[in-house]
Amino acid sequence: MAFTAQDVKNLREQTGCGMMDCKKALTESEGNFDKAVEYLREKGLAAAQKKASRVAAEGMVYAAVIGEVGVALEVNAETDFVAKNELFQNFVKDVAAVVAAQNPADVDALLACQMGDSTVEASLKDKILVIGENIKIRRFERYEGTCAAYIHAGGTHAVLVAFNTSSEIAAKPEFAAYGKDVAMQIAAANPGYVRESEVPAAVIEKEKEILLAQIANDPKNANKPDAIKEKMVLGRVGKFYKENCLVDQEFVKDPELTVAKYTDKVAKELGGSIEIAKFVRYEKGEGLEKRCDDFAAEVASMMK
Repeated sequence: MAFTAQDVKNLREQTGCGMMDCKKALTESEGNFDKAVEYLREKGLAAAQKKASRVAAEGMVYAAVIGEVGVALEVNAETDFVAKNELFQNFVKDVAAVVAAQNPADVDALLACQMGDSTVEASLKDKILVIGENIKIRRFERYEGTCAAYIHAGGTHAVLVAFNTSSEIAAKPEFAAYGKDVAMQIAAANPGYVRESEVPAAVIEKEKEILLAQIANDPKNANKPDAIKEKMVLGRVGKFYKENCLVDQEFVKDPELTVAKYTDKVAKELGGSIEIAKFVRYEKGEGLEKRCDDFAAEVASMMK
């Protein structure tokens, strides 16, 4: 029995499954709609899609250096318990390896990448069925070249840092220790930028507006001359840079040094130059709506 594109669309709307899965179901069922639905249920795809509507804001973030490539990744699940599941952890590591090897452009492209005998998307659906929770690959970052990675507390925070330096320096154990220090600094101090030149002018102008408003609302400073107010603003902008730019921050392990001075110190000891090029810092579930379970309300709704 033949089927049309509209049949595929209808099946997708009814089951919530992907377009290609629906097309395959109709092909296997020779166009019979009811059999196609049954086929999807037997394959567990409809169940996986049903779980996909549930909030996934837990899980873990991950970072690793794989060969000459660094990868940072966030994969979410419904509960933090899943993050301790070895099957889930291995899946996250396998996805990171796919990102490193195949360099997908975005999450959609990543889902279509080959993973073993199937695709990342097929493997994801399999994990949803086996683990019994909604799982989503949220985001990733990929850097080529010399990198350092750090994972905090089993996956609550992950940092990936890229450096410009020589291969000789990058190969030294002292550099590996330095790279970990910088990554841990980023995890702890949460800078927004590497250096002052990267801060957008609009961000600084907005900061100045806020600072001027604070001065105007302070009875001690409101009547001071504009020149004094301007100096006060510039001083506070300097503080903003020290707090938000990585190289200007106090080095957590030695507050006598900034990260820039620590970098120069290590570079001199290793006989070359080191530049922090860029970084990404992921925090598990940041910006996502958390699931809020209300057991009493759930039972009450079931009784209605």
